[in-house]
Amino acid sequence: MARSGLASLASEFWAFLRVRKKWWLAPIIIILALFGSLIVFTQGSALAPFVYTIF
Repeated sequence: MARSGLASLASEFWAFLRVRKKWWLAPIIIILALFGSLIVFTQGSALAPFVYTIF
């Protein structure tokens, strides 16, 4: 059974963190993903000018 690309990427990243003991990368990736999704989901809303002032 083929996995989706995002699930495969997440599982490989998790395996990398476990094997290489690079736990400090996890918070960086999570924060970047949250900010990225915030920008994408507020693109067409009235909140867009306020979100862009953060950056």
